[in-house]
Amino acid sequence: MEKRNQTVISEFLLLGLPIQPEQQNLFYALFLAMYLTTVLGNFIIIVLIQLDSHLHTPMYLFLSNLSFSDLCFSSVTIPKLLQNMQSRVPSIRYAGCLAQMYFFLLFADLESFLLVAMAYDRYVAICFPLHYTIIMSPRLCLSLVALSWVLTTFISLLHTLLMARLSFCADNVIPHFFCDMSALLKLVCSDIQINEMVIFILGGLVIIVPFMLIFSSYVRIVSSILKVPSARGICKAFSTCGSHLSVVSLFYGTIIGLYLCPSANNSSVKETVMAVMYTVVTPMLNPFIYSLRNQDIKGAWGRLLSKRIIHFSLGH
Repeated sequence: MEKRNQTVISEFLLLGLPIQPEQQNLFYALFLAMYLTTVLGNFIIIVLIQLDSHLHTPMYLFLSNLSFSDLCFSSVTIPKLLQNMQSRVPSIRYAGCLAQMYFFLLFADLESFLLVAMAYDRYVAICFPLHYTIIMSPRLCLSLVALSWVLTTFISLLHTLLMARLSFCADNVIPHFFCDMSALLKLVCSDIQINEMVIFILGGLVIIVPFMLIFSSYVRIVSSILKVPSARGICKAFSTCGSHLSVVSLFYGTIIGLYLCPSANNSSVKETVMAVMYTVVTPMLNPFIYSLRNQDIKGAWGRLLSKRIIHFSLGH
């Protein structure tokens, strides 16, 4: 890499979103509403799963962790974005930038691994229904969740430590609304070959391998469904997987479209817009996707409201 003037960076300037100044307040209100919807929607999913014993199953254990991941994922970037939209100097401290990058990678990678666990759960439920409770034992489910957390913690920590060893140039302007790893690497004066190699290797582990595992699970699921003579059985199987497949499409569609394209073809505006899709839109939509077509969630919500109404009536 070409050597440029190195300097000690104490803070970075985040350019934010490519919007006109007169539209700033409108977008601020929009992103605030979307963030509050994300927090509320995912929080409700977590509470319902914890309170309703009917939802104490492997699928909803994974879903509660996914909702927690979505809630944290949005909280890593959106509050800072909202703060900077109201600030004349949209800056972030060096330590804060590395911390934001760490937690962003942690929850993004966690979501990827949890989607694999959920795909395996659906595969076992449809292809081996009689052995489902034996295969998807509480021990296996907790092990899958724990493994997801351990792997993502290690991967995000490794990326952050490798970034922390680099020297930055005098230019401290990040053309993004958060401390994205690829945007930070463009400001580095040091040799980034090790970083790029680790990104390539671990990127395959976090994106390609999970995507291929999910894809192979659904190939087997579809193959199994086509052998079922009952139209009712086919509809039930598709409705069972529909929510998960929608979330997978949203998450991996934007990630693969952005990170697996050559960087020369990605303008800063394109990167920013696509980042908004998976940091703001996807975590907001996930609770709705899992609630609208999910009879178990609707039933749990109904039972919770009934209990509250009865308790309120007896209290008066």
